[in-house]
Amino acid sequence: MGSYQISIKEYKVLFDTYYSPLCNFANKYLSDYDACKDVVQEVFIKLWNTELSFKNENSLKPYLYKSVKNKALDVLKSKAYSSKRPLSDTELKVLESDSYFTREVILEESSRRIQVAVNSLPFKCKQIIDLSINGYKNDEISKELSISINTVKAQKRIAYGKLRVLLKGVSLLLILFF
Repeated sequence: MGSYQISIKEYKVLFDTYYSPLCNFANKYLSDYDACKDVVQEVFIKLWNTELSFKNENSLKPYLYKSVKNKALDVLKSKAYSSKRPLSDTELKVLESDSYFTREVILEESSRRIQVAVNSLPFKCKQIIDLSINGYKNDEISKELSISINTVKAQKRIAYGKLRVLLKGVSLLLILFF
C-alpha cells in the first residue's frame, strides 16, 4: 500500500479548513487564543517542513488534532506558561486523558461541520439561521432583515430541511458519543 503526501494546493486547503477549528480546539487546553494560534501554526509548519507521508487522506485530520493536543500540553507544562496559569495535577490529568481529547475533537468537528452546512445554505436562509443561532426570535429577525415574519418562518423551514439532510452524520456521532 502506498503513502499519501500532500501537495501545495492540498496543504492550503487543509490549512484554510482546519486552522480556526484547531485554534478553537487548542483553546480548550490553553485558554489563551494567541498561544493557540502559535501552537497551530507550529503544527502546520512541522507538517510542511517534514513532508510527512500518510496512509491516506483521512489520516491527516487525526494527526493534526493529536499534534495540537501534544503541543498544547507541552506549552501548559512549560515553566513560562505554568507560572502564568498554574494547573493542579488533577487538572493536568484530565487534559491529558483520551476521553477529554476525544470529546473535544468530536465537539469541534461537529461544530465545524455545522458551520460548513450553514454556510452552504442559500444566502437568505443562511442569514436567518445565523441570526437564529445568535438568539434572535422570529419577530427580531423579521425586523433586522426587513422581511415579513412569514418569510422568516418559511426560510427557516427550508433551511432546517436542508440542514437535516446535511447534518445527518453529525447528529448520529453526537448521539453515539454522549
